[in-house]
Amino acid sequence: HVQLVESGGGSAQPGGSLRLSCAVSRGHYSVNCIGWFRQGSGNAREGVAGISTGGGSTYYADSVKGRFTISGDNAENTAYLQMDRLQPEDTAMYHCAADRLACLRDNWAEPRGYSSWGQGTQVTVS
Repeated sequence: HVQLVESGGGSAQPGGSLRLSCAVSRGHYSVNCIGWFRQGSGNAREGVAGISTGGGSTYYADSVKGRFTISGDNAENTAYLQMDRLQPEDTAMYHCAADRLACLRDNWAEPRGYSSWGQGTQVTVS
């Protein structure tokens, strides 16, 4: 496993922006896929965005496409989730997750595909 620490959550007004960070510490494997997930009150965990750290391919849930941008800085071992045009329905606990296997279009949003998880950071839009 690797250790993941999220930061950057907080409160925003509808239409506002927040930028989440996911710091990845060295672990027992090289990280090839990082995903951002969210879980609102009473809801199942939902994949928001994923990135392959090698090739840079990115994937998004339809609900955030065009508003959220995932990126990674391999030199800093950090992944980011830029969230623009936030909406109240974006309110949730956001977690980053990592795995040694590469993200693929048909599996990046499956939580069971990730072996390491951060504790999460709360995002509230109201």
